[in-house]
Amino acid sequence: MPVWLRDYSWEQTASAVYLALPVPAHGVRLGRAGVFCTEQYLKVNSPPFLFEAILYAPIDDVRSTAKIEKDSIFFTLYKKETGMWKSLVMANGDKKKMQKIREDAVLKAQESAKEEAEQKAVQKRERSKFALEATLKLEEAERKRIEDMKEEERKKATEELEKWKEQNKKQKEVQEKQQLHQKKEKVLQKTKQEKSKRKPSSRGTSKPSRVTGAGISGNMFSEKVKEESVPAPRPAGSVLINFTPRAFPTALRESRVPEEEEWLCKQAEAFRAINADIAEIDDLKEEEKNPEWLKDKGNKMFATGNYLAAANAYNLAIRINNKIPALYLNRAACHLRLRNLHKTIEDSSKALDLLTPPVPDNAKARVKAHVRRGTAFCELELYAEGLQDYLAALKIEPTNKNVEEDAAKIRGIIQGTE
Repeated sequence: MPVWLRDYSWEQTASAVYLALPVPAHGVRLGRAGVFCTEQYLKVNSPPFLFEAILYAPIDDVRSTAKIEKDSIFFTLYKKETGMWKSLVMANGDKKKMQKIREDAVLKAQESAKEEAEQKAVQKRERSKFALEATLKLEEAERKRIEDMKEEERKKATEELEKWKEQNKKQKEVQEKQQLHQKKEKVLQKTKQEKSKRKPSSRGTSKPSRVTGAGISGNMFSEKVKEESVPAPRPAGSVLINFTPRAFPTALRESRVPEEEEWLCKQAEAFRAINADIAEIDDLKEEEKNPEWLKDKGNKMFATGNYLAAANAYNLAIRINNKIPALYLNRAACHLRLRNLHKTIEDSSKALDLLTPPVPDNAKARVKAHVRRGTAFCELELYAEGLQDYLAALKIEPTNKNVEEDAAKIRGIIQGTE
């Protein structure tokens, strides 16, 4: 049976009512969940104590406040209509009317809670959409930056290749000119040598003029024939040689064949895995391609205790979009229940990497990630690392008593007191 509180004090002005309600302390801490207030109904529930009042006139429940101290509650109730009240509560009247006021207050509170839940859901969807758009913009900017770098490198390589071709062409022209000049010099030298050999001597000759004339005419004819018989230089050209292409670009003198073969096998397996993932995702229904839908499905399976199925749902969602930290956080919880402790640490660390920069909106998620990773470390008997994660969670949320108590226990285990 509840104990009704009748001892209270109140004061009023034309626009407000000030109510002081003492609540005896019996080891139960009164929270805001125990205070319920609407336009004309006020209720305080601190088991086993109960206070209920149907107010004399309506109040503005949005502006009104309640200050909770150690063993008292102080209400500031703003009147909807200015004026002095004859009493704090409505005089004993029609029970049906009072019951209707209670029911209306409960219905109004339920509607307010429903509207608040819907608003929170809308805000959550908007935040998720904004985060997804921001992620896509970052990825697009990074992709564009990489493409620009590639284009610049391609242009630079093309310019260098054209310069090399131009230099090579000039060198070939110079070499051809030098070779042609050398050939001409050789022909001239050879011709001079033959002239000197065939020139007749003037000693012991009775007919010098005739012999000399014949000799001169014969030398001129032989020189002309020799000059005409010298073939022209061969035209310059290029020979195309085809080699069998190697699969690995490393030079043969630097190559290690077993390592290269292993690398090629891994590349082929990776390509096959990517193609298999694409084919598997294409076979899914349209709703199953939505990471948020898969996350909700995994949450329902986790709530029923089917942790393996929940982990599979999160796996598929991560394969579709690996930039959502909540997916890694939830999969870490599944691995923790399934005793996959190393995977719990890996997923929690990935979630913390994605939860950057640290802002108030992702504070709760960062606390969960630290606690789950710290729990996995402690299960692996790595208490020092686990304590560091619990202290990091306390730094984010200093008022969390459960985390504070767990951190104290871990500290006791490290010090040998527990």
